[in-house]
Amino acid sequence: MDLLALYDAEHPSRTVRELVTATGLPKSTVVRLVHTLEQCGLLWSRGDGRTVPGPGLLRWAELARTTWQLPEEALQRLRELSEASGGESIGLYVRQRDVRVCVARHEGNRTLRHVVRVGAEMPLWAGAASHVLLSRADPAEITAVAAHGPHREWADTLGERARRAAARGWSVSHGEREPGVSGAAAPVFDAAGRLVAAVALGGPTVRFTDEAIAGFVPALLDTARALTALGSIGGTA
Repeated sequence: MDLLALYDAEHPSRTVRELVTATGLPKSTVVRLVHTLEQCGLLWSRGDGRTVPGPGLLRWAELARTTWQLPEEALQRLRELSEASGGESIGLYVRQRDVRVCVARHEGNRTLRHVVRVGAEMPLWAGAASHVLLSRADPAEITAVAAHGPHREWADTLGERARRAAARGWSVSHGEREPGVSGAAAPVFDAAGRLVAAVALGGPTVRFTDEAIAGFVPALLDTARALTALGSIGGTA
């Protein structure tokens, strides 16, 4: 799985040497693993010394698309939230261990905007969406996540922001992951009341003033409630 994760938009093909360098594994081990992945159809040899993702992944890609693709009504809610915020970009994130993954996206129409690809992994220790996704986590979980943060005392800061998100039902962040980038997020639940996702706006900090945030938070909360009612996250509909 670590080998497969090395193939991405920037590296659509790899040589065995590149895989050895990236993993630090012995060449014999990499050759064996590549051979196994080829037999399963998860890697494909082009015949020029480079391998690419194999056709066996197409079935998984289609299954993932079917599982995570939001219905049109939910996508419309994301578009409406973008409009209500003046054209900011909207993302829907789920927690995957110590990262959050963008599973749906509506690109804003502002010239200067926050860009995140669907499927992108982002650190769970930073950002409003992370505060929300950790709002029901226990202190030990938060401490483990914060260990990847910017300094040793980050667990206290992250814990406080997660508790605040739980208390008021939304969160905001400024420059936690990247200077000049801000976000606001609210929780999405499933039918059993479990926290399953965070819907978030993202954009330049200069546009996320207190006045602007107060203006779009009601629409953010309405969107989160609508997505909860639809129950369409991760194939839960």
